[in-house]
Amino acid sequence: MSPFLAEFIGTALIIVFGNGVVSNVVLAGSKGRGAGWLVICLGWSMAVFIGVYASAEASGAHLNPAVSVAQAVLGNVSWEKCIGYILAQVAGAGFGQLFVCLIYRQQFEATDSAADKLACFSTSPAIRHLPSNFLTEASATFVFVLAILFISKPETGLGSLDALPVALLVLGVGLSLGGPTGYAINPARDLGPRLVHALLPFRGKGGSDWPYAWVPVLGPVAGAAAAAMVFSLVKPT
Repeated sequence: MSPFLAEFIGTALIIVFGNGVVSNVVLAGSKGRGAGWLVICLGWSMAVFIGVYASAEASGAHLNPAVSVAQAVLGNVSWEKCIGYILAQVAGAGFGQLFVCLIYRQQFEATDSAADKLACFSTSPAIRHLPSNFLTEASATFVFVLAILFISKPETGLGSLDALPVALLVLGVGLSLGGPTGYAINPARDLGPRLVHALLPFRGKGGSDWPYAWVPVLGPVAGAAAAAMVFSLVKPT
């Protein structure tokens, strides 16, 4: 499998399970409605576990433009390859969202709230203040990417458990730092599904909130670049 296909598939799997759990918790007529933030965070951590495990061997499992940018800043991948990864990630996220829409199509029809429907695609802030929201996304991604860079791969392979540290990291970030903005920490995770929301016709969907869309894209990129620069200064020899 080519690394770009691996990034596409891995990111698609993340969205299927990640936005799938959001849809299960948020949409009317779903068995999991009202299960709460803890279930959403657990679902996203499992989503990342599955995506990383599926793609790690072929591409290194970036699955996130913020991670790809950090690796490019550090010189671990070329900027040309970084751009290819990002395009594959955004496309994969959109493709995964189509599966979520297919599976929950009746629940989308049964839900009246346009905001709840949009939440199954992309993030939105609990308190809307764009400078603060940007700082939150940048800071949370800084912590996330810096921690990823410090995670050492074990000398002895653990099979599927090699993906566990990143999954636990996503769980921790969600529980600790995810409240203000819904913790995108991944531009593809937000942009790909938001594009699908804008393009798909369904009842009462409302707007796609493009005035906010730059926050979960540029915030994580800024945080990731800062994390890479800090890591380059303090990384173990």
